[in-house]
Amino acid sequence: MGKRLKIEAIYPVLDGGEYPAKCVVGEHLPVSAVIWREGHETLAAHVTFTGPLGHDAERRELTVPLRLADPGEDRWEATVVPEETGLWTFRVTAWSAPWETWRHALRAKLDDGQPADRLGNELESGARLLERMTDGMREAERVGVLRRAAERLRDATLPLPDRVALALSPDVTQLARLHPLRALTTESDAYPVWVDRPRALAGAWYEFFPRSTGGRDAAGRPLHGTFATAAAELPRIAGMGFDVVYLPPIHPIGEIHRKGANNALTAGPDDVGSPWAVGSADGGHDAVHPALGTWDDFDAFVEAASALDLEVALDLALQCAPDHPWVSEHPEWFTHRPDGSIAHAENPPKQYQDIHPLDFDADPAGLATEVLRIVRLWADHGVRIFRVDNPHTKPAEFWHWLIWRVKASHPDVLFLAEAFTRPAVLKGLARLGFTQSYTYFTWRTERDELADYARELADSAHFLRPNLFVNTPDILHASLQHGGPAMFAIRAALAATMAPTWGVYSGFELYEHRPLRPGSEEYLDSEKYQLRPRDFAGALAAGRSLAPWITRLNAIRRARPALRQQRHLTVHPCDHEAVLAFTKTDPATGERTLCVITLDPTAPADVTLTLTPETLGRPAGTPVVAHDDITGEDRTLSASTRLVIDPRVAVAHLLTWSPR
Repeated sequence: MGKRLKIEAIYPVLDGGEYPAKCVVGEHLPVSAVIWREGHETLAAHVTFTGPLGHDAERRELTVPLRLADPGEDRWEATVVPEETGLWTFRVTAWSAPWETWRHALRAKLDDGQPADRLGNELESGARLLERMTDGMREAERVGVLRRAAERLRDATLPLPDRVALALSPDVTQLARLHPLRALTTESDAYPVWVDRPRALAGAWYEFFPRSTGGRDAAGRPLHGTFATAAAELPRIAGMGFDVVYLPPIHPIGEIHRKGANNALTAGPDDVGSPWAVGSADGGHDAVHPALGTWDDFDAFVEAASALDLEVALDLALQCAPDHPWVSEHPEWFTHRPDGSIAHAENPPKQYQDIHPLDFDADPAGLATEVLRIVRLWADHGVRIFRVDNPHTKPAEFWHWLIWRVKASHPDVLFLAEAFTRPAVLKGLARLGFTQSYTYFTWRTERDELADYARELADSAHFLRPNLFVNTPDILHASLQHGGPAMFAIRAALAATMAPTWGVYSGFELYEHRPLRPGSEEYLDSEKYQLRPRDFAGALAAGRSLAPWITRLNAIRRARPALRQQRHLTVHPCDHEAVLAFTKTDPATGERTLCVITLDPTAPADVTLTLTPETLGRPAGTPVVAHDDITGEDRTLSASTRLVIDPRVAVAHLLTWSPR
């Protein structure tokens, strides 16, 4: 026969425990399970969370009671807060609780008015349970309390209320919790959870091309930037409140089939080519572009970023230019066409003649080992975050192998998957171990689809962490092409509040919005193929910069922990189709932030929200006073709350309060 006590539907578990769920240090991780057995016995349970082997050769262990959160569904819940990075495991232990079963039954019979002469068996059963509770108990005072309670239950000379008073007292209840009686104790399997450092969950990213930071010469021609000129941009980026600077590939760029401006098939003598066409006679993925500087210069850039509390993220683009050293040294790592030539990359109808994709079939072990060496090389130079280009075009098992071997030597390394692909593939890569994922946020513009996507991302928090980039060098959404500056502010507000991690590609703050052609999502004069020096200071001085709004959003995110959470999000009904309203909650403090964002950059919105007592954290009919971090004003929130959003003034209200 199987186990009498059933533990089912355990959360968070990925694919039966094949892959670890995700959490970060200090995050409140919900654990739940459906627990049941036949009859009406009272059950109890706890979760044991066991950490990695520490420096002292000991494992951290947390044991947290589960509470019955939904009696109708037999669902039990607890919250665990891990304090160390690494691979943890958890298991659920459940048991029948004889003492609690006895207390519940006795109270029901007492409330029914049953006399002592009908409760003899119940009182004797209670006394025996109290005696069992003293087994192995060393504290004489505690033993005495329990034995006196048992004696009173057996003393027929006492009135019934006096016989049961001590057994039902808070003192005995507390001792029963400290020394619980258990029957049919049952354990679940152990399931893994990978605990990352906090940056894996929350942060603000800024993408820029170091080569575009060289300014212009006296004739107005762009000059190639260096790591030194790129480092000069870091105070501006840090000043906007960003946490991560993401660099596209900084390796040598191929000469053969180099692309010209706007992806022209023929490059001119001064064209710099696409950084994603990695490799030339100057080296491959383990080299820096000589025009940017040396390894020492790169190390100095990383140090300069660190001094400003910025992390450096580097693009990991596993593809090669035709003159990459691997092409001649390892031809087996590439796909050969029937005529003997090496296939270039394609995404029909797009053609990438300057790039050879890698083939992982001929020598998968050799290629994987080389990539592992490269990642560890950059990690040793201070890079702890890798943005992975097109991971969905490489074998899934390769990523699983690589990520966990990197984490074995560098457990603080994070991987962002640039996987704009089918949902199953995007989510599958997250399950395999990618720390964060690009998402479909860029293409979600209507209220209902944004609301649905916000809920989906919150529900997926145990394995998929979103990074909501508002734009990329490849993606200029139509809403930004035609929506004007207010639409840029709207998209920034949505990304910065819907998810704990968001990102901006340089030029967004300057409202760059011209597409290559009508209907295209590619930028005109794309920085992928040419230098794009920008006058950020001049635009700011002239009032043509979104930088102040971005700075405010990042400051609010740092001040409001609810905005750095993914799991705790509630979308609210409202009577305006161009307004999205949702609340995020910080589980540590209970603080809530209500985000009300217009989606229409052209007209004011007069909207009424419906807020439940659970959202407000107060009894029904009780309003709260919230602080609006956008206007600086205090506002009263109630079950029906009216707000006006004028995009000419501000595109959002961000209101925070604590129900405590």
